[in-house]
Amino acid sequence: MSNRDWALAPLAPLSLRPADEVMRLERLGSLHACRLSFVRSLMRQMGRQRWQISRVRFDLDDDGYGTAVYRLQTPHGRYHGVMFAQALDDSRRSDRVIADAWDVTFGLVEGDVDDSLLEQMAANVPLQEAGRQHPRVLVLSRANKSLRNFAHFVEALSSGQQPDPQWLTRVGYLYRTTAVYGNGKFGLADFARLHGNPDFRRPFSVQMAGVYLLRHFSIEQVEHLARCQAPDTACALATELRRYLGIGNSTGLGMAPFLINHPQLIAQWVHQRETALALAQRQVPSEEDRQRLISLTRRALQHLAETVTEDAEQTQRNGETVAALPDVLNWLESVALEEDLWAQLIAWSERTLSLEAQELINTLLIELYPDQVDLLEDQMGVHENLDLEPDMPLMRLRQLIETHYGWALSYDYTSHEGAYWFWYRSAEKEEPRLGVRDQEPGAEKEVPIAIGPRVAHSHAAICEFLEDAPRAKVVDFLLAKPRHKEIIRRVQSLVKDTYGDIHANLWHQDMKPMHLLRAKLAFFGASRFDPKSDRWVRITLFQGAPLVEELNAEPQDLSHFDDWSFPLQPTLENGVVGAAGLSPHAESAASHVNQPAHGGR
Repeated sequence: MSNRDWALAPLAPLSLRPADEVMRLERLGSLHACRLSFVRSLMRQMGRQRWQISRVRFDLDDDGYGTAVYRLQTPHGRYHGVMFAQALDDSRRSDRVIADAWDVTFGLVEGDVDDSLLEQMAANVPLQEAGRQHPRVLVLSRANKSLRNFAHFVEALSSGQQPDPQWLTRVGYLYRTTAVYGNGKFGLADFARLHGNPDFRRPFSVQMAGVYLLRHFSIEQVEHLARCQAPDTACALATELRRYLGIGNSTGLGMAPFLINHPQLIAQWVHQRETALALAQRQVPSEEDRQRLISLTRRALQHLAETVTEDAEQTQRNGETVAALPDVLNWLESVALEEDLWAQLIAWSERTLSLEAQELINTLLIELYPDQVDLLEDQMGVHENLDLEPDMPLMRLRQLIETHYGWALSYDYTSHEGAYWFWYRSAEKEEPRLGVRDQEPGAEKEVPIAIGPRVAHSHAAICEFLEDAPRAKVVDFLLAKPRHKEIIRRVQSLVKDTYGDIHANLWHQDMKPMHLLRAKLAFFGASRFDPKSDRWVRITLFQGAPLVEELNAEPQDLSHFDDWSFPLQPTLENGVVGAAGLSPHAESAASHVNQPAHGGR
């Protein structure tokens, strides 16, 4: 059996964690980006297939405003990233979805961009939701500057100096997106257009490609501005800082319903991650593997120690993880090298560490075995179809609910705490919002995001129906009570995809919506998780990722296209930027973790 066949063999030999453990909201809210995250798998694909990126248009004025077009050439197709940079009054700059103007708007187009298409895009892309987008536009997005970073970078480069790397440690980007649209919205190309596309058939890969091009544009734009301000002294951004530069994202509750409305896709993502962990756990470790894990742990420790957030709870969580990692290092250095070392490590971490530290260890274990894990990256998509089984005995359905949805039946949905929140859509932007039941208006327009109470309600109705008709089938019940059809179809389908539902009462007063956001963002590949409230967050994508010029160089050894997780701050000595390095005493980082940032972003 080949390595690929073995890695994709039936899962019976693998011991996957149960859904009741994995799908707890608190654990999902502790996930880290791993090598199956979409930005990582995209970069590997770009490197393996030698994707090439070139600038075909750069019509920016001395203030950095205008149009830039980048060509993305793959072995299978050609695409163009079209950027529109415009002046934006500070009073109109907002990360909120209700904003109507941005510093940069852009689209990723399938095929070539002639003058006619460029004119159409120039008239519509800057309008975003208010425009009518061309059907060959695959991705539509917008971004705002990190003003302090942008000004500091231009000032430093124009004087012939490199920016202080600490600016990117505090805020890891020059631009942050506030939405990245695809899948047919606002006239864009429909999702079906990518089904047979070998370049972008993985989930969200086309969106991530658009963000990657924005990262490159941000570098070229800031260097252009420096040259315009001081053509005799300006210098280019150092390679280490280019690589350390990511793209930010600001997102809120609008992301939460996706996890509920696409349960089979979420189940697939989680299942592949759990498969990767199980594959890693059953490997017999070598001393080289152990040393590699020690090195990765030290890197993650320093990265988290360098991570800045103004959120007190996230600061505490980061600090607890950093404080725990020296114990992990001591454990790894002292325990005998036995065949089940990784199983021992996972068991020890579950007894000893916080959820966030546990999931960090799991992420690093997955990193050790690319030959097994990377074969799973093509299994992250799924054809979603919730099937109804009308001939199923109703008693059987009741048993399935009680077996697989015990978590949903365990909550009290009638108490003040158990029914505290309600979910609704704002009339202004059709975006999800949270309201406090009995205190805020709109509960009568609640949207059914919380699955737990719906399952419990259907279960109670099924039990009552069975009292009078114990031999009834599902079809009999639905003919009498058709409103339960959607939740029954969901239950019947997801007992086969057990990672599809989040095991939490999304009405409960203690429910933290930030956990929902982090779960999805971790699969995207987010780092530097920085909540700005309990309902919106800023993160960084592609920080540490290989650069366009490295991609274009067609290196023989593509290993560095993979090894860029948990990036570290480059050094700056005597005006010269050097590669980041691990502190010789990284374990002491716990004493100065997460110093708050000062100033605006």
